[in-house]
Amino acid sequence: MRDFKKYFKLEASPADLYNALTNPMMIEIWTGETAVMSTEPGSEFSLWDGEIVGRNIEFVQDQKIVQSWFFGEESDSVVTIKLHPDKQGTNVEVHQTNIPDEAYDNIAEGWESDYIGSLKELFD
Repeated sequence: MRDFKKYFKLEASPADLYNALTNPMMIEIWTGETAVMSTEPGSEFSLWDGEIVGRNIEFVQDQKIVQSWFFGEESDSVVTIKLHPDKQGTNVEVHQTNIPDEAYDNIAEGWESDYIGSLKELFD
């Protein structure tokens, strides 16, 4: 099992990014796919029409999102997204733990191109 941690710079406020990450209608705009999302801890979510599924653990308005992503029966991966305000927008800290070795490269690339890349397109 491996961990992924990286910082990304986006030209949007923490409030706008938080909304884009938690509002299902906004998620569908930047992913182009069906999304199920709630800010209720314990609720289940689904992104990219079921490609990413899991359970919501914790929300701090405009600051932090913690989720458990499901990788089948073998393990869950905890994803923490922290939003740090910056003069030109927001520094996004992504930390994902317990990634199966065979999925690591795909997950790391997904954060870069699909997840953060799509958010950058939305706000830039």
